Amino acid sequence: MTKQKRSMIYSFIIGVVILVGLDQWTKGLAVAHLKNKEPAVVWKGVFEFCYSENRGAAFGMMQEKQLFFFLIAVLVLGAVAYLIWKMPAERRYMPLAVCLMLICAGATGNMIDRVSQGYVVDFLYFRLIHFPIFNVADCYVTSAAAGLMLLIMFHYKDEDMMCFSLKKKEE
Repeated sequence: MTKQKRSMIYSFIIGVVILVGLDQWTKGLAVAHLKNKEPAVVWKGVFEFCYSENRGAAFGMMQEKQLFFFLIAVLVLGAVAYLIWKMPAERRYMPLAVCLMLICAGATGNMIDRVSQGYVVDFLYFRLIHFPIFNVADCYVTSAAAGLMLLIMFHYKDEDMMCFSLKKKEE
């Protein structure tokens, strides 16, 4: 493994740890300051901090399926590890690495909650559109998914993605 590749992997891991720490810290603040209390209104009728325990997936779907969500998170983390391992240590792939870092951090942050508590702490609520309550890890995953779509549609070409192919390169 080259020094550049090792540096990329270490940077990725450090980034994930910092992002997971930020997610867990904000959830800790939500528990300490919002649990069993009225929502903290930031912008009346638009946005507030509102404590919620989500035992399901996005929008509260599939309640009490914690083992399923754990397995999905493990699969996602495995896929991200594979992609980071195969990714060339070139500046061109940095946006992709950042998106993968956000996905990894979001999956890990919510998985920590599911394993340690049996639910995910949510606390961000857009009352204006009655959007389901979410958390920082959800923001990571959502922004990364949007970023990946844009990168794949407009930035990377098919040949840029060949490095991730499971097939051996033709000689």
